[in-house]
Amino acid sequence: MTSAPTPPRLDDVRGFMFDVDGTLVARARDGSAQPLRGAREVLERIRASGRPLVLFTNGSHIGAEAIAAGLSRDGVPVSAAEMLTPIESAISHLRRNHPGRPVLLLATRDTRERIAAAGIELTENGEAEVVLVAHVDEIDMSSLERAARVVAGGGAFFTSSYASAYAGASGPIFSRGAMVTAAIAKAARRRPRILGKPSRAAIIEVGTRLGVPTDSIAVIGDDLAMDIALGRLGGARTVLVRSGISHSVDLDRVPLARRPDAVIDGVEDLLAAL
Repeated sequence: MTSAPTPPRLDDVRGFMFDVDGTLVARARDGSAQPLRGAREVLERIRASGRPLVLFTNGSHIGAEAIAAGLSRDGVPVSAAEMLTPIESAISHLRRNHPGRPVLLLATRDTRERIAAAGIELTENGEAEVVLVAHVDEIDMSSLERAARVVAGGGAFFTSSYASAYAGASGPIFSRGAMVTAAIAKAARRRPRILGKPSRAAIIEVGTRLGVPTDSIAVIGDDLAMDIALGRLGGARTVLVRSGISHSVDLDRVPLARRPDAVIDGVEDLLAAL
């Protein structure tokens, strides 16, 4: 048994952050997005009110610009300026906390080019002082071992996401980045630090992009452990959407500190509060 929907209060919210998969769209295995009912209308109404919004996906296989273009093509118009991924929060975090330290990056070519273009020094050898894992399409054992040795030797260890899966149109889609991260963590006996959702690095990036304090933001998503947890880190108003991965979670069994401020069946239910 699950708790009944509770309508959110959004009139005093100054900015919005939306999850993507399971909240605004269902993702097919070929990568295309199937817009959920009301997704486009909700975004349009927020923009018309003059309040800023961002979409934050934990996907790190391609850049934010390409993800925004794909969503727009599939029926959810969004600009590159309204799109965030863990790569943006990772770049900001590395600049703030590890300036000039060489990074061993396990990622796709697109992500490598984006991070290198941001001025982050990348290296392929044992001189790395930081290991960062994003989505990977393929990886060899020597690369895994090299990364594990850097981490075991005291190097900083980051991952874009440690979630095992995300909501797809035909069920959960497993995260390859999480698989690689887990292999390194096991070998090096170290836990990674997450730079995507949920993390302080991510909520800082959201507040910076929106230009408003995080306690004035509404965070809307389908995952208690990522989206709602992220909002709570920033003191934001949190809204759980039942259309994705948490559709069957019994909130009565969830500790009060982890529960959302409001629950809706689908994103279209936000229209009445906007």
